Amino acid sequence: MPASRTRRSASRAVGEPSLPTPVHSSHTTPLSSAYPSTYASEAENDAGDEVSMIPIHALTLSDSAAARLEGPGPTKQQAARKPFRFLDLPSELRIDIYALHFEDCGPVIDLDSDNHKRIHKKLAILRTCRTIYHEASHVFYSTHTFRVFPTQPGRFFKTKKPLLARLNARQRRSLTSLELRLGPGWNAPPRGWVVNQALGLAECVNVRKLTVFVEFDPSHGYFKGFRKADGFYETFSRNLLDDVLGEMPFLDRVHFDAWSSVKKAGALMQGLFEVARARGRKICWGPERNWTDSDDADAPPHAESAIVSLGSSEQHLVY
Repeated sequence: MPASRTRRSASRAVGEPSLPTPVHSSHTTPLSSAYPSTYASEAENDAGDEVSMIPIHALTLSDSAAARLEGPGPTKQQAARKPFRFLDLPSELRIDIYALHFEDCGPVIDLDSDNHKRIHKKLAILRTCRTIYHEASHVFYSTHTFRVFPTQPGRFFKTKKPLLARLNARQRRSLTSLELRLGPGWNAPPRGWVVNQALGLAECVNVRKLTVFVEFDPSHGYFKGFRKADGFYETFSRNLLDDVLGEMPFLDRVHFDAWSSVKKAGALMQGLFEVARARGRKICWGPERNWTDSDDADAPPHAESAIVSLGSSEQHLVY
């Protein structure tokens, strides 16, 4: 009897769980948010599993990592952002692109205070890589005419270090065209207008065109009373051209040109022609005046004739 009663008590204890006994307390039960659980939620477990699948070397904050989580393979947006390999283009196309890049630098390069606006920013492309440096620099120096001595008014006009002297030997070897402009400083030529070894004309071995452009001729009667001495600038110009040609024996021709006020038969131009002939150089003519070998008269360029009737007489005017 006592044994059966004991068994029924044990079975009742197993089948009917005891209810918690309420405990009276004056303290309020704290909110669960005030005491967060130490167990990870289901959402946290999912995120942790997703991140754990990323290789350690691919952990980054960039958008590309998020794109990799979305699915295998690059997206259209990634394909659009793929960089274009400029050096994969044929060299002929790259040369054309360089020429377009330097197109607005102007046909003639001179020492000018405005160069930092027009040219300096363009030359930033030379800092890209070694290949682009060699290709683009050759295009820049070989497709522009460089002035031997500065003529722009300002602090560079009387400099003792002209533009050619500021270039290195490799840059001078890339030059193909030079310009010697005469006229500025006709009464007191700058001291920096001297042909010496530092100027580097002997290293310009690829120059095939030398243009001598005369802005005005001081031997004209308009300059009488203002000239330093009769024949002073004519002699200076002849000696300067002779020194330039002496440093460039590889040059076989000289192009002459001038403004409309300069006479081909004037003392200055005739003296320059004599120097070129004495050096055995062929004389060519520039596009400004369109002179020819048979020109004897000094008609203004693109002269046109107009007939003006005054009563019964006619006068032929050339303007």
